[in-house]
Amino acid sequence: MARNYIIGLICLSLFVACTGKDRLLENALTQAGTNRVELEKVLDRYRDTDEEKYRAACFLIRNMPFYHSCEGKELEKYWHYFKAHSTNNKGAQYIVDSLEQADGLFSMALLTKRKDIEVVDSAFLATHIDWAFKVWREQPWGKHVTFRDFCEYILPYRIGDEPLSLWREELYGQYNSLLDSLRATSSATDPLQAAQVVLTHLQQWKYRYTSLFPVGPHVGPNILQWRAGSCRDLSDGLIYVCRALGIPCGTDQVLLRGDCNTGHFWNFTLDKTGMSYVTDFPNEGVWKPCKDYIVKRKGKVYRITYSLNEYLMKQGGKVLDIYPTFRTPFFHDVTLPYLEHPRKFVEIEKESLQRVPANGETVYLCLSSKQEWVPIDYIQYQGGNIRFERIEGGITCIVALWKHHRIIPLCSPFHVDECTSEIRYYNPKAECQTVNLYMKFHMPAHDYLYERMLGGVIEGSSSEDFEQADTVYAITEKPYRRFNIARLKTEKSYRYMRYRGAKDSHSHIAELGFYGKDTMLLQGRVIGTPSSQGKDGRYEYPNVFDGNTETSFEYAEEGIGWAGMDFGRPMRVEKAVYTPANRVNFIYKGYDYELYYWADGRWNSLGRQTATADSLVYRAPVNALLYLKCHSEGKEERIFEYKDEKQIFR
Repeated sequence: MARNYIIGLICLSLFVACTGKDRLLENALTQAGTNRVELEKVLDRYRDTDEEKYRAACFLIRNMPFYHSCEGKELEKYWHYFKAHSTNNKGAQYIVDSLEQADGLFSMALLTKRKDIEVVDSAFLATHIDWAFKVWREQPWGKHVTFRDFCEYILPYRIGDEPLSLWREELYGQYNSLLDSLRATSSATDPLQAAQVVLTHLQQWKYRYTSLFPVGPHVGPNILQWRAGSCRDLSDGLIYVCRALGIPCGTDQVLLRGDCNTGHFWNFTLDKTGMSYVTDFPNEGVWKPCKDYIVKRKGKVYRITYSLNEYLMKQGGKVLDIYPTFRTPFFHDVTLPYLEHPRKFVEIEKESLQRVPANGETVYLCLSSKQEWVPIDYIQYQGGNIRFERIEGGITCIVALWKHHRIIPLCSPFHVDECTSEIRYYNPKAECQTVNLYMKFHMPAHDYLYERMLGGVIEGSSSEDFEQADTVYAITEKPYRRFNIARLKTEKSYRYMRYRGAKDSHSHIAELGFYGKDTMLLQGRVIGTPSSQGKDGRYEYPNVFDGNTETSFEYAEEGIGWAGMDFGRPMRVEKAVYTPANRVNFIYKGYDYELYYWADGRWNSLGRQTATADSLVYRAPVNALLYLKCHSEGKEERIFEYKDEKQIFR
């Protein structure tokens, strides 16, 4: 089946290059086999009665050969993760571990693919088309949605590889009344306003985000009931509701973020002028312009479409020679609206290449995922310098070929300046320096775990309600290690002491210890504000004093929660030691680590160490790109450089 799929893809790419769209339609109908008669019924139904519906049917059928549903008993096993986590009170890891023990490991490979082109019947397709046109033509905001945008972002009967279903009428009946008040206003013609009403309503629900589930297919409309899963799963829920109401909506994505080892998905909609607005559902409750999107270091942003990107197909060359992500590009480049400075590009001078590609070869711009390089963009080399257009800066890259199923670097890794797009290469020098390492992975800049400890304070008081409190220490720098020492600025004794987060934080903290004279750890009664998170009790204030740096406190509201201790009598506290909320990414005593640096087109080891404290000491080349691997525990690791006696993660 895989071989036939590739052959069909090659044929389609030839049709794209050599013929018009009618041949694409004929090719799809040919692949339908005995199901061709069902698809032709739909074409015949609209051919002479509704030109737009006929064109819409052609649009769907032309691209249908590339879509399928995943089926099999294994699918039920996958759905168990979402069902269980939707009412889970013990965390996503507990669900994953429990289901793996009960059902065994889920395997995407055990699912069978049922191709749409062979099974979609006329009733199913016509029902979807008719309902899509109903909401587009009847809703007041539909007048400002172009036919092209309608086809891509309202019309499709599926999002990905979820099971086929007739979801439109049910969701329309469930959510359409939300927009009654909007219809009576002058804003009713703007799809952005309708999208805001939907977003406001859906965001009030409780969602359980996790990236711990195994890789699987799209869930389908049931995600609106389970409200659990990854950013891709949750963004699907918003798409279903919006499209059922005639609101253009879809997904923008980065194939790989420039500050961590994963991709990311988020939603977009269009206003009445066709301008895009985005939201990180369900974390955000407002649609905002693309340039205001909070995730930095995106590198390249693509918009997922139903139709094949014919331009990229033409540019890619021979299908089997292309990196798999770009073989069937159902997306197009939308990086430009996200750029603060539109004229962003990355240009690698020919003289900097360690290997010059042949004219016509496909050259990839790659970002790091742990110790691998993953393509996010490509061009055809035409001699001279290599230039990639519309690239967001602040990323560390490499330029490479993809041959024989592996990445072949063409130059040293380089960092692209966030403002100027200037390139700085990581070429290790013969000179070495001492590097003090405190973590193997950072929290990306927008993540609260470290950043939001800034502005937090340690306070002392003579009363348990802290009505009158003295600030004895303020956190003015982002914590950089597992155990951070705070020398308290006071000569007074206090019966009560606490940690209180900054006003814009939820008082996140993992561990806190108070020490008196002779570094004696003080004991007392733990006090604080109950989290009220309603999650599962995992984020309550007693966690701050349980001796476990992997548990933490998180208050439900900003700037109110705190965690502290009643010593029973006034005590003189010399220092406090605190640990930020983290994901086992600091250095842990007793764990086994290995440091690498990049040179000569590969990662080279600088040796293994077993940590004896919360830090490691190595000798490493100056101006090297580094990578610290933990052989004991933890999944996240990230490239970094060492500069000004600090780890700077890239």
